[in-house]
Amino acid sequence: MTSSTPEITLDAIPTETDARFLPATRLKFNGSDRFLRELRKRVDAYFERTGHSRRDCPQMYFKTATILAWFFSAYFLLLFVSTSWISAVPLAIVLGLAVAAIGFNIQHDGGHRAYSERPWVNRVMALTLDLMGGSCYFWDWKHNSIHHTFPNVNGQDDDINLGFLGRLSPQQRRYWFHRMQGIYLWLLYGFLAIKWHLVDDFQQIATGYIGGHKIPRPKGKDLFMFIAGKVVFFSMAFGIPMLLHRWWAVLAVYALAAFVSGVVLSVVFQLAHCVEEAEFPVPVPVEGGSERLQTEWAIHQVQTTVDFARGNWLLCWFLGGLNFQIEHHLFHKICHVHYPALSKVVEEACKEFGVQYNAHKSFFSAVRSHFNFLVEMGRPPAAASQIPSA
Repeated sequence: MTSSTPEITLDAIPTETDARFLPATRLKFNGSDRFLRELRKRVDAYFERTGHSRRDCPQMYFKTATILAWFFSAYFLLLFVSTSWISAVPLAIVLGLAVAAIGFNIQHDGGHRAYSERPWVNRVMALTLDLMGGSCYFWDWKHNSIHHTFPNVNGQDDDINLGFLGRLSPQQRRYWFHRMQGIYLWLLYGFLAIKWHLVDDFQQIATGYIGGHKIPRPKGKDLFMFIAGKVVFFSMAFGIPMLLHRWWAVLAVYALAAFVSGVVLSVVFQLAHCVEEAEFPVPVPVEGGSERLQTEWAIHQVQTTVDFARGNWLLCWFLGGLNFQIEHHLFHKICHVHYPALSKVVEEACKEFGVQYNAHKSFFSAVRSHFNFLVEMGRPPAAASQIPSA
């Protein structure tokens, strides 16, 4: 990424974080980093003991080839083989799942510089997001710089900001219709990808803002790659298919594939932070007009994040380690294939330091917790406070 950005003024942001923006509130963390230093010491010991490489893992390259073959196979079958809805509908669903798999695995590790020791390899893998219709440039700011620094902090973490459509934090304003968000948000999740493709990136490049955060617009090589990515995506999604199929059939297949990928991407990311067990810390004012969170950065990551289905090998493969979100938030520059082993290291350290480590045993228990969270956030405050935890 070749943008010039101001340095952040946080007290204890570790080098694992890519925080490069200046929040208007000048939000800071507690200055201690004892827990983080101990975690790093133990993780370093793990790699020294096993001899594994943190990046450039052979199984990751094989996984990438498998997922890309999955994606292009579904795409070409839709383009050249499918002639009826009987085949087009399941292929569109398969394509949508392949898009999600690219995001969870290839793009995510590349975007976090966790894929390879070589910057150009990370860059190429990150650009698969542009193949999916997004922008690795804006994702880097929204996800790496903003979300990974301040998860679940209202007004800072744009990932918990649905505007008036949903209430994902106790500090957000509640509207009367939020009492039904436990039902309607699951449907709206499906429109995430469509909104991303057609609105978000263009709005961000026009305004220079993500949520309340001012960001630099892409220039030079970044701008070229942004435009090229959009040309490739819209050509693959609409232009080329419309040369071979009716326009309404192309739009229908696009809508179904995008809806599937949107639901899967949204739900998986929500299960990590918007569940009953996750905390939503509130900064307190300090001298100089800034604000401070009451924990160090690493403890904040654990308190606001929840793992799930850690023993499900199929989900672990498909989700690219995103069911190990605690480990990902602490060490997001390490390839996700190591997260299952690192989770044992992190959980043990949390026990010794008295830090609550939360993990759902199954995917469905995490989904249930997210549903309960949505329902609770949609209730009036007096009613919500009387609800026992499920």
